Amino acid sequence: MAAEVKKEIQLEIAHVLFIDIVGYSKLSINEQRAAIDELTQAVRTSEQFQNAEAAARLIKIPTGDGMALVFYKSPEEPVECALEISRALKEHPKLRLRMGAHSGPISGVVDVNERANVAGAGINIAQRVMDCGDAGHILLSKRVAEDLDEYEHWRPLLHDLGTCEVKHGVRVDVVNLYSESVGNSKIPKKIQLFKKQNARIRWIQLATALLLLAGIVVAFTIVSRRPVRSNYPIPKKSIAVLPFENLSEEKANAFFADGVQDEILTNLAKISDLKVISRTSVMQYKSGVARNLRQIGEDLGVAHVLEGSVQRAANRVHVNTQLVDARTDSHVWAEIYDRTVDDIFKVEGEIARNIATR
Repeated sequence: MAAEVKKEIQLEIAHVLFIDIVGYSKLSINEQRAAIDELTQAVRTSEQFQNAEAAARLIKIPTGDGMALVFYKSPEEPVECALEISRALKEHPKLRLRMGAHSGPISGVVDVNERANVAGAGINIAQRVMDCGDAGHILLSKRVAEDLDEYEHWRPLLHDLGTCEVKHGVRVDVVNLYSESVGNSKIPKKIQLFKKQNARIRWIQLATALLLLAGIVVAFTIVSRRPVRSNYPIPKKSIAVLPFENLSEEKANAFFADGVQDEILTNLAKISDLKVISRTSVMQYKSGVARNLRQIGEDLGVAHVLEGSVQRAANRVHVNTQLVDARTDSHVWAEIYDRTVDDIFKVEGEIARNIATR
């Protein structure tokens, strides 16, 4: 029997509507039962639900505090169903829902009751899209939104929200579906928080780069005043900034190290009498490649080389920089910045004074 049921549902693309009752766990047992009954009645009044059920192309999955509806005809089915449910529940303002839709692969499974059920990315991502929303939101995955955008009558209802981060650091691109009469036009709280965190990271990168630049410029000014043998062919005021090494456990933080290098190169290039080697020329010395600083200096035609590393763990930022005279392979200046994320803006004066003293 199980094999027969499982055979009925093959691996295919489905269009999933995930529905959740907001605040369900805070309701009493009787209130929970009443909420599920109201939701069920609203769902069954949906024309899309009725048509799909009549055609035997609908799977209904209870989730305790809501349900998942799996359609097979087109990505419009779950979206139309969500709009019909929203309209039906206007008479039940106390029942607060959030919904998410996604099109993706699913496969058949058999549950403990020997009944057909489904699993797969189509179900999982639909739930994650829904998890990004608040009460009243009808959220769509980017894939569903792109399919609907092909039809002119859907375009006014689609509002891109960008990226949302859900459980386990998973990120999904979501689109808000609403009009004057249905849906929720407000930006979901999770997406607002995600955007604030991203903005904070960008400010930290900029502040770190500026602190490093201040130290490098002061140090280089001191070094450039030192006498150099007149027969040395390489310009004294010349420098190559090698790619900074990412020491963070999460390799995704490599963009942080790249950003620090870019900021330093951009600002050093503004000094008119200073020869600065381009980023393209130094990328061949990215971390993982053995570095002979004396040889690098000769190859690039510079007197000095700056190298360093960046590490970010939790709320701390650790930056190590070393300015090396490539002609003698000796250290000219080195500094370590080890600060908390919250304090990084406050230590600018302290670091500048320390560098000036050196």
